[in-house]
Amino acid sequence: MTDTNKNTSKKLWGGRFAGTTAASVEAFTASIQYDSRLFKYDIRGSIAHATMLAGQSILSSEELDAIVAGLTEIGKEIEAGTFDFKPELEDIHMNIEKALLDRIGPAGAKLHSARSRNDQVAVDFKMYLRDQCSQIIELLDGINIAFVVLARKYLGHIMPGYTHMQRAQPVQLAHHMLAYYEMFKRDKSRMIDCRKRMNLSPLGIGALAGTGLPVDREQVAKALDFDGVTANSMDTAGDRDFAIEFTSNCAMIQLHLSRLSEELVLWSGQEFSFVNISDKFCTGSSMMPQKKNPDIPELIRGKSGRVVGSLMSLLTLMKGLPLTYNRDLQEDKEPVFDAADTVSSSLSIMAELLDNLTFNTENMIKATQTGFMTATDLADYLVLKNVPFREAHGIVGRLVAYCLEKGCELEDLTVDELIQFSEAIDRDVFEVLSVEGSVNSRISTGGTGLLKVKEAVDEAEKQLGIV
Repeated sequence: MTDTNKNTSKKLWGGRFAGTTAASVEAFTASIQYDSRLFKYDIRGSIAHATMLAGQSILSSEELDAIVAGLTEIGKEIEAGTFDFKPELEDIHMNIEKALLDRIGPAGAKLHSARSRNDQVAVDFKMYLRDQCSQIIELLDGINIAFVVLARKYLGHIMPGYTHMQRAQPVQLAHHMLAYYEMFKRDKSRMIDCRKRMNLSPLGIGALAGTGLPVDREQVAKALDFDGVTANSMDTAGDRDFAIEFTSNCAMIQLHLSRLSEELVLWSGQEFSFVNISDKFCTGSSMMPQKKNPDIPELIRGKSGRVVGSLMSLLTLMKGLPLTYNRDLQEDKEPVFDAADTVSSSLSIMAELLDNLTFNTENMIKATQTGFMTATDLADYLVLKNVPFREAHGIVGRLVAYCLEKGCELEDLTVDELIQFSEAIDRDVFEVLSVEGSVNSRISTGGTGLLKVKEAVDEAEKQLGIV
């Protein structure tokens, strides 16, 4: 690195500094190694800013043409991988600006009029996250399509529902799949809200107090597809709520993916044998030849720590910052970039895994035959016979204890045995003691009854546009 290059950033910023920056400081403060991914947003924002400056007679039409041509050329070179990034220029913004100055001369020096790197980086970051929101929304639709397709395919098949990781009540497999559909539908809603809330342009607030030059912030906002402009320059200069909200949404998505992954890991083991994960998404053991390991769900489960960690990094970063901009904010991008990348890749591969997933429905229905899973139905039956619920609860509890002593299930008992515990019981009791009868009796909205689940699948297909 030459002395000239080492001092380039200070020459760009004016005459306050007499000496060159220490090489160690340049290395420590550089962010170009990760914020270069913002290049297309920086170029687009700069073109919109320059167009506005020309409209306000701060730039001539010739200067505007030179700036647009220069920025367009730089963008093509970065896209092609031929652009020479200089770490001593710290970030993507100064790398592009210096390249523009070298190419078009004095006209390039006018581009930064009425603009600070504070509002420049904020607009780049917002445009990037706006696109990330849209991409993740699309991926959420993709994984929800996979859930609804599985729900339709396995409609009518029954499995155990669990509480405390113990068999609780029989449910439809389709109902279980739709539970995840609801989770990721909420995630989509949050990401849509996040995108809408962040879509206000920060350009034009300068470093923190606005600018005395005759700028038109609304024109720039419109050119960059923002819904409007931010209202307070000081708030805008130090605001990273939009990044925290985005990363919080990513953490929630990854949490849901982790819960799903945990069930897939459990269900694919011999102790459950509820699902077959395609060989394409599993690996073997380097030592044990019989092993088929569910690596993809395990990795997704593990990566949840990265995304939650990214959120914690941002919250910790912001918790003690006074208004307005502080250099600490340079540390906001790496955790956000990593969260976005991790969630996108996890959603994509999980949707692909679900497309190739098959359920062992015989094992699932077999698992409902033990564990007194229709006990609650028997209590409800007694309630309909005018027995107070708490009394009914006790009656069924004693019946379960009796079955445990006898080594049988509730449906194995005779009517005479059942009547010993309550005279309210009659021969029609066996209609509620069957697994099928239990499932189909759940007719409340949101319940697991066949009719309700079919309606829910129909509605989900309608929402997703599945024909």
